[in-house]
Amino acid sequence: MSLKIDWGFQMSNKLFCQGPHCHTYPTSDRFLKSKGIIRGRYAYAENKENSATRWGYQFPNSDKYFCSQSCKNEWLSENMTLVEMRIPVPFITERRISHGYRKVTTTHEGWQGNTYKTTRIEKIGVDNEDQSDVG
Repeated sequence: MSLKIDWGFQMSNKLFCQGPHCHTYPTSDRFLKSKGIIRGRYAYAENKENSATRWGYQFPNSDKYFCSQSCKNEWLSENMTLVEMRIPVPFITERRISHGYRKVTTTHEGWQGNTYKTTRIEKIGVDNEDQSDVG
């Protein structure tokens, strides 16, 4: 007798982005507000053979390892020497995180007295004020 448990969700069939700095960029899709962390993204394409879209587009094999072209280029910049020397490059198997961030919403008065809000993610404990007029 086998017991099947339905947890109500399905694990992603994607690998974690291999970009060396992916987990340090403070974007809204990487930010987890409840824990105040920035997480690396999942890679762009699914980790399976023949992962074509519904329109028939076939992703390059490298899209199974990176979330964007910038992460791919950063990885190549840092690891190309190792690849040329045929030295294995470590594979990231766990989602990397950066701690100590918060979301800040600011209300501004715009043209004709209308108000609008902007939101940004900032590092906690860092003076984010402009210090250009000091001294």
